[in-house]
This record gives sequence, C-alpha cells and structure tokens, in this order.
Amino acid sequence: MPQIRLALNQIDSTVGDITRNAEAVVQWTRHAADQGAHLVAFPEMMLTGYPVEDLALRASFVDASRAAVSALAARLAEEGMGEVPVVVGYLDRAEHHSARYGQPAGAPRNAAAVLHRGGVALTFAKHHLPNYGVFDEFRYFVPGDTLPVVRVHGVDVALAICEDLWQDGGRVPAARSAGAGLLLSVNASPYERDKDDTRLDLVRKRAQEAGCTTAYLAMIGGQDELVFDGDSVVVGADGEVLARAPQFAEGCVLLDLDLPAAAPEPPSGTVDDGLRVEHRTLSADPLPGYAPTVRGEVAERLGDEEEIYTALVVGLRAYVAKNGFRSVLIGLSGGIDSALTAAIACDAVGAEHVYGVSMPSRYSSQHSRDDAAELARLTGLNFRTVSIEPMFDAYMASAELTGLAEENLQARLRGTLLMGLSNQEGHIVLAPGNKSELACGYSTLYGDSVGAYGPIKDVYKSTVFRLARWRNRSAAERGETPPIPESSITKPPSAELRPGQVDADSLPEYEVLDAVLELYVDRDLGAEEIVARGFDAELVTRVLRMTDTAEYKRRQYPPGTKISPKGFGKDRRLPITNRWRESAGPRG
Repeated sequence: MPQIRLALNQIDSTVGDITRNAEAVVQWTRHAADQGAHLVAFPEMMLTGYPVEDLALRASFVDASRAAVSALAARLAEEGMGEVPVVVGYLDRAEHHSARYGQPAGAPRNAAAVLHRGGVALTFAKHHLPNYGVFDEFRYFVPGDTLPVVRVHGVDVALAICEDLWQDGGRVPAARSAGAGLLLSVNASPYERDKDDTRLDLVRKRAQEAGCTTAYLAMIGGQDELVFDGDSVVVGADGEVLARAPQFAEGCVLLDLDLPAAAPEPPSGTVDDGLRVEHRTLSADPLPGYAPTVRGEVAERLGDEEEIYTALVVGLRAYVAKNGFRSVLIGLSGGIDSALTAAIACDAVGAEHVYGVSMPSRYSSQHSRDDAAELARLTGLNFRTVSIEPMFDAYMASAELTGLAEENLQARLRGTLLMGLSNQEGHIVLAPGNKSELACGYSTLYGDSVGAYGPIKDVYKSTVFRLARWRNRSAAERGETPPIPESSITKPPSAELRPGQVDADSLPEYEVLDAVLELYVDRDLGAEEIVARGFDAELVTRVLRMTDTAEYKRRQYPPGTKISPKGFGKDRRLPITNRWRESAGPRG
C-alpha cells in the first residue's frame, strides 16, 4: 500500500494578523518538512484567524487574505518547501454569481487552499455552513459546491472544512463515492465542556461513512469569548483511533499512514449532494516503501474539572496577550468568585502580572479581609488594601440612600475605584461574576460588573466551587501550595453589603438554582417541563422570572470565556423588552 507521512499542525492564529499567521505557517511547515512529512495541514481560516465576523464583509480584508495565500505559496517554494503540499485555511471570495443562494460574484467564502511548487494548486470552500450557536456563517459566506481531491504520492486525499463533518451528507459520503484513501478535515471547532467525547464519536462515525482513514485537525487558542482546545484526531476506516493530540497544547501530530492506492483514472463528475469532483494530481507515483517510524500517540484526556479550568486559563491568556495587555486587576473580596478568578489569572499571565485590591466597607467581615490577604500570600500576586469607607461617607453626606440603593452604592464605589486604578496603572479589570449570578441579575451595574473580561461568566456557581477544590487538590498533588484559602471555599457566599447578608437570602441554594438554570438557559426548557422533572413550581417560576428580567444587565456585562453549549451573548439572544413570561401554572 502507498505510504504518506501526515503532519497536522494544531496551532493558534490571531484574527486580522495575516502577516504573523503566515509566518507561523512557514515555521511549522519547515518543522514538518524536516521531519519528513509528505502532506502538511493547518486549521480552518489559519491565515486570517477565526471567526473573522464582519471583517468578512470588508473587501480590503478579503483581498489581503487572497494575496497572502499566493505570497505564502511562493515563499514556501523559495525556502525549499515547495514539493510538500500544504493545506491552509483562508478567506476567499466567490468568482461567480450563486443563483441558488442569491449571492453575487465576490461574496466571501470560508475557504482553504492547497499550496504546491510555488503556486495554489487547488482552492475549495466549506460546503456545509453552520448557522446556530455562535456561528453566523450564512450571514457571511456562500458554500462550496465541489469535492476537492488531491493525489499525493499515489493516494487520493479528499478535503473538507469543519462543518462538512458535523452535518450529514455532503463531502463525507462523497469521499467514499470518489474512492478517496484519506479524508482530511481542517477545523476551528470551539471548545464546550464534554465536547471531546462527542467529537471523537463523530469522527469515528464519519470515517466509517467515508470508508477511509479520516484526519480531523483542530485549532487551539482563544478568540474573544471562544476557546479552541485542539484535540486533533486521526481515525482508521474501522473507527480505530490511530493518533490523538493533547488538549489545549500547540504542536504537530506526525503520523505514518498506509493508505489504499488511488484508482488509475482520477475520479470525476458529480457525486453525493450534487458536489462536482475537482481533482488535482500533485504526485502520481507512490513513494518507495519505507519502514514507518512515526505511529502516532494517543494523548491522555483531561479530567472534567481540569479541562474546564484549562479552558478558562487559555481563554484569559489569549484575550490579554492578543489585545496587547500585560497585567490584570481584580477586586478581592475574600469570596470564592474573586479567589477563583485570581487563581485563573495567576496561571494565565503569572502572579507578578496580577494585581489584587481589597476594598473593605463597614460591612466587610474580618475573615473576608483576612481571606483576601491570604489569597495574595498563597499566590504571590501584588496586593493592596484601599478602604471605600471615606468615599461612602462622602456620598451618604450628599444624598441619603437606604436599602438596596445603599448596598449598590458600595459596589459602584468599588467599580469606580477599580476603573480608576486601571486607567492610572494600565491593568485591565477582570469581572468575577459567575453564570448563576448573571442569570438571576444578582450583580450591580457599574459595580461588580465593571471590567474588560469576565473569566468565569459562563461558569455556574456550583462549578465554581468544584473548580476551586480541584485547583487546590491539584496543587497539593504536585507538592505545590494550594492557591485558594480553604475558608473562601467553605464559608457561606455573601456580597457583604449589609449586616449578616448571605446569598441564600436572595437566591435558592446554588445546587438547586444551577440545576434549574441549566435546564432553562442551556437547554431551553419551559417552566412546565422543568417542574415535570421534580422541581418546585413556585421556585421555578421565581427563578425564570429573575432570569428573564435581567437581560438588560447581561447585555452590559463584559465578554468572557465560553465553556457551555449556550453561553450568554452570541449563543443566547433574547430581547430586552419582552413581556413573555414562563410560568409553571395556568395562564390567565
């Protein structure tokens, strides 16, 4: 059987930084070529970064992407790598009018190119366009209508882009019809908790449907609220895992493959889903037989808590670095949310670049002040204490506020102080709110919601506790100092804006609250369906009403790392002005 050494480059790219992304392609191609690779691949839209959103509608950006592809092909040849075919994702445009989709010639395309011998041997566009969750690809792109196949050293390799595997039909059965020996899919598949298992099952299924070895190459890194976890995998036609890359780690998956020989006559014509076969022969003859030396490794999977925590670290690190910042600022209350946020920040950018400030008021307990100081000692972050009491007294002397207005004034004074320090010292402020609080509106606008990024905004409170315990346990197992004070984990959560206040005064117990919210927010179940699962009708109605009426607050919350199937923001878009209310009882 013909042999191919495949190189899947599981790497990061930055949206809009075409020059640096192209440089990464050159460097990693050189690395793969030095390792004897015969076919090299890079993730979806590698040259432009992903997702580009409305940059796709800017003609100058599309032109720059197209020019970069041609320049990259020429440079690879100039530097002695022209004989190695390179598959790289980029932003293209349609050459012709698409009557089927009502798009004019020149409409953007999510595309990839095969670079070889100094030129662009073949281009193709994603056939299936996702239009759910965070994806708006029907807004931007027109789909591809070909089955691209390249012959490399006597093997026909069918090519696909991300959603082409996630949806039924299209290029997967078409690869079988065309007699492909390998199906290679380049992807930028965002992370969601538990998605690695779903992804592996999908690739196994598609490999069996395609009737050939299937390689799924994924991006890693972060872009705004999205995190990409890699987890690239190569699966045989029988579903056996041949290689699997680590999660959240940049690197090259190198693998020797024995693949079926291509038919003497190249495939042609129209195959499944009306796709027209577009075939290019890059190297017709098989390589002389060699002893395979790279059989691939199957990396160990991360546990649930480690996986989520790592995603949060990667998301924050990418946001800080890609936006040109070096340091972050956090208000430290002594509570679990700010403690976990600080631990994530220290792991993401280094404790020396994390600045914490305790801002006690007359209602702040001594143990909370002590816990904030202890967190700083355990992590090594920069720490100071600034009392808001003088500011609070000055405000109260000017306008007498009581009840909730008095409580929120304290939070807003803290927010103002944090933003002032941010302006003065150049740190970006991290908002420590969690998904449970955001759902129920249990936060103060211009107070604890201020900031440039919310690392745990998509993490329910019960998971916050799990992550904190895991982070401490993980440190202890490595012989390191656990970063989060034990009392921050064990004491009842409280905003400490009035004497004796605890979260349970305003919210149900978090384990119950989060279970209801997961059904309502993440799975879109109605009140009656949730009650049918055993929850109290009055509690369900109350929680759903709090969630519905807090939409205006969520619209003003900063971006933050998405880890769930439905995060607030792009995933879940509800009108602010909205009189529809879910109720567990009869409607009048």
